[in-house]
Amino acid sequence: MSGDRAGLRVPARVARTLVLAAVFACAACGLVYELALVALGSYLVGNSVTQASIVLSVMVFAMGIGSLTAKPLQKHPVVAFAVVEGALALVGGLSVLMLYAAFSWLDVYVPVLVLIAFAVGALIGAEIPLLMTLLQRIRRQDAGSAVADLFAADYVGALVGGLAFPFLLLPHFGHIKGALLVGGVNAVAGIAVVLWLFRGQVARAARAGLWAGMALVLAVLGATYALAGRFEESSRQALYDAPIAFDRQTPYQEITITRALSLAGRPDVRLFLNGDLQFSSVDEYRYHEALVHPALAGPRGRVLILGGGDGLAMREVLKYPDVRSATLVELDPEMLRLARTYPDLVALNHHAFADPRVHLVTADAFSWLRGLRQQFDTVIVDMPDPDEVATAKLYSLEFYGLVRRTLAPGARMVVQSGSPYFAPKSFWSIQKTIAAAGFATTPYHVDVPSFGDWGYVLAAPGTEPPALRLDPRVASGLRYLDGSVLAAATVFGKDVRRRDVEINTLDHPRLVGYEDQEWKNA
Repeated sequence: MSGDRAGLRVPARVARTLVLAAVFACAACGLVYELALVALGSYLVGNSVTQASIVLSVMVFAMGIGSLTAKPLQKHPVVAFAVVEGALALVGGLSVLMLYAAFSWLDVYVPVLVLIAFAVGALIGAEIPLLMTLLQRIRRQDAGSAVADLFAADYVGALVGGLAFPFLLLPHFGHIKGALLVGGVNAVAGIAVVLWLFRGQVARAARAGLWAGMALVLAVLGATYALAGRFEESSRQALYDAPIAFDRQTPYQEITITRALSLAGRPDVRLFLNGDLQFSSVDEYRYHEALVHPALAGPRGRVLILGGGDGLAMREVLKYPDVRSATLVELDPEMLRLARTYPDLVALNHHAFADPRVHLVTADAFSWLRGLRQQFDTVIVDMPDPDEVATAKLYSLEFYGLVRRTLAPGARMVVQSGSPYFAPKSFWSIQKTIAAAGFATTPYHVDVPSFGDWGYVLAAPGTEPPALRLDPRVASGLRYLDGSVLAAATVFGKDVRRRDVEINTLDHPRLVGYEDQEWKNA
């Protein structure tokens, strides 16, 4: 069928190119919605594998339902496609905002996620049959060639959308504004192109109604975009007890700092990464003294800190004048910038990163260790809790094997290992994994009021568990730790002692399951 016979005012080849361009844009938008839902779930509730599985499985199932539902709509493909794209632009564009609101104010997430993923998936699924009908109206061709053209444009669009989300939309616009922006693109690409191209096939009244509908969709998305900043502030604040003093979404995580007065009248500055508390200024010294000083009671000329981008562990390391060099490896450069410039953090870490002995490395610790060719006397592993696969690899058998290669003779390693009270399976799995990597271990725990009962594992290569002690030259200057506290720290109550757990490996990230189960019930 020629362009004129189809009621088009452009040649058939140009018309097909425009429709395929619409396919490209819609596919890119659809994948962005999908990735935004997965990423938001990973930030808000953790366990990225579970979030991805829910979103992908529900959306793919819904796409099949949408394709079947679109069969009777093929009699009026232009109007049907315009309505589908308008609905998709609205639902997809508002999806992240609706999920964020449900999580912040209603404390409901997974049921809302399933509903939104199903709605978006069904609308995406309805696109393909309608687009196929439109292509065949322009110029009849065999089914195989038409499918090849359609899916080629669809897959390339998905590639662009998949790359645009992490490298452009997320870092520059954030979750909510990024989805709204894509919704606008979806509306224009999906509705305007088709309505303009096939305007001769739609009655004037219907055409006016569809244009008005598209304008309304764009108006809703635009108004929401204008108010998104205020919404983000209020919904984010609903997640925290204290006023938010700083919040930034980086390519790696959401960094939030709150500031309030404690009951004693002291400022209580708290750092959260993806909503998980990292420290409170009221009692962080307990955590960091317990993490650093037992390990530094041994050789300490060359110290390596993996994680700890806030500089608080480094502050404790620098109390030893015989530490010749201290290297810190942190993934997120924004965290390092804050530790050097944000007044509350600088006051807490005592300008630790300005010390000439300190060397900062911005890198993924796992990858960095693989290429390392130097050795250290002490390694301090101060990583976020392993509640998703990305962090669980930093508590794996393979990771501790890489650390072991970096240890000089007589060297020791300490690992923050979570709460033996709230998450005993996770704690003992970490200890068992370290032991399986060829270390002798000394597990211990202390009370950190902001966290509760918190545990660590001190380890050394070989079969002799390292002694838990303090260097007397530094012990007198500590605010919390002394010999008596350390002596008690190795005693675990009957209800949290070692139990039957599995080690954590890259192939079997069991820690993610333990963490998800235990903290959900905590």
